[in-house]
Amino acid sequence: MNSIKYKIPFFDTRRQNYLDKILPYIDKNLIKVIVGQRRVGKSFFMFEIMNFIRKSNPEAPIIYISKELLAFDFIKSYLDLANYLENEIKTDVRHYIFIDEIQDVAEFEKTLRSLQAEVKHDVYITGSNAFLLSGELSTYLSGRYIELTLHTLSYGEYLKFHKLNESKKTFLQYIKYGGLPFLKHLPLNDDVIFDYIRNIYATILFKDVVSRHEIRNVALLENLAKLLADSTGSVVSAKSISDFLKSQRMEISPNVILNYLGYMAQAFFVNKTTRMEIVGRKQLEVGQKYYFEDLGLRNSLAGFRQTDMGKMLENIVYLHLKIFGYQVFVGKNADKEIDFVAEKDSNRVYVQVAYQISDETTREREFGNLLQIKDNYPKYVVTMDDDAEGNTLGIKHLHIMDFVMERW
Repeated sequence: MNSIKYKIPFFDTRRQNYLDKILPYIDKNLIKVIVGQRRVGKSFFMFEIMNFIRKSNPEAPIIYISKELLAFDFIKSYLDLANYLENEIKTDVRHYIFIDEIQDVAEFEKTLRSLQAEVKHDVYITGSNAFLLSGELSTYLSGRYIELTLHTLSYGEYLKFHKLNESKKTFLQYIKYGGLPFLKHLPLNDDVIFDYIRNIYATILFKDVVSRHEIRNVALLENLAKLLADSTGSVVSAKSISDFLKSQRMEISPNVILNYLGYMAQAFFVNKTTRMEIVGRKQLEVGQKYYFEDLGLRNSLAGFRQTDMGKMLENIVYLHLKIFGYQVFVGKNADKEIDFVAEKDSNRVYVQVAYQISDETTREREFGNLLQIKDNYPKYVVTMDDDAEGNTLGIKHLHIMDFVMERW
C-alpha cells in the first residue's frame, strides 16, 4: 500500500478558545474527539493542532487521514484503517495520528481501542454525528477519551476571520450570514453566500441525516427543518406538529417526528434545549426549544426578516453561551419563563433576550421575570437598544454586541 502524503497547511487565524482547551491533552494517553456540524472548521482546527506540534517538535511524525478526500476512499472499515496505519507507522517513536470524519469508517472504534491500548501514539479524530461518536466511544473507550465540540464562529472570531472592525454593520452582517469559516473566502453578498450555505444545508441533511438513517420521507424532514427555522426560540411539541399534519391529511406519528428532530440534532444542525425548573433544578421532558448551530443556515430556510430579529438574537445568545462552555437550559420559575439559565463549573447566569425594550409592557416582562428569581446569581437583559446600559434592581441591561464581545 502506498503512503499518502498530505502537506499540512498553515493558517494565520487561530481559534484560540478551542486551542487552549485541547493543549493540556496533547501527548496524553487519551483520544481527542473533536465533534461538530460539517463546515464549522474541524479540519482547520486539526491543522492548527498539527502546526502547534510541529512548532515544538519539527520532526514529529504526523499521519493525516481524511474521509472527505477521495485518496482515502479505500479506508472503509476498521480493518482497512488498521492496515493503513500499520503500513505508515514504521518506527517505535510516538506518531501523531489525525483522522477526519471518522464516522465514515465502519466499526472505527475497534481500531481506536487498539491504538489507545498500545499507549504509544497520540490520536485525534473528528466527526459530524454526535450519537455515533458518543455511543460507540462510550461503549469501547469509556474514560479513555475527551470530547471537544467545535461551533460556528463567534462574532469576535467572525471579525478576525474577515479582518473587519466591530460595528453595527458588521454585526448585522454576522446575523444574516452566520459564522461558517469558509465565508472568509467568498464575497459577502447575498447571492454568493446563500448559494454556498444552501449547498452546506443539502450536504448535512442528505449525508448526515437522510443517508445515515435511511430516511424515506425526505419531504417531511425538509418541512420540519423549515418549521424549526420559523419557530426558532419557540416551544416545539412533536404532538402539536403531528396534530397539525393530521389536519393537513398527513398521518405522521409524534414518535416519527421526535426521531427526525433527534437526527437533526445528532448532525449538529440544530441544538435541542430542555427546560429546567430554577428551584430544584428538575429538567422537564416537555417543551423543548431548538436553536440553529449556524444562523446563516437558519436564514437560508426562513429568510432574513426584520420581524424575526428577536428570534435571531436569541439564537446568537444561545450559541455564544455554548461556545464559551456553558450548559444552557430554558428556565421555568413558577409560571414565568426565563430565556436562558446557563451554568459552568459552579457559576450560573440568567439571560433574557429581546430585540428592543419598546414599551413598559416589554420592560416589565423582561426585567420582571428575572426579578422574581430569589438568588444572587448574575442576571442580564440583552437587547439591541442603542441606549442599552445600566442596572435595574441588580439586573444589568446590555447591548447584544457587548454581550457577545464578553463585556459583561
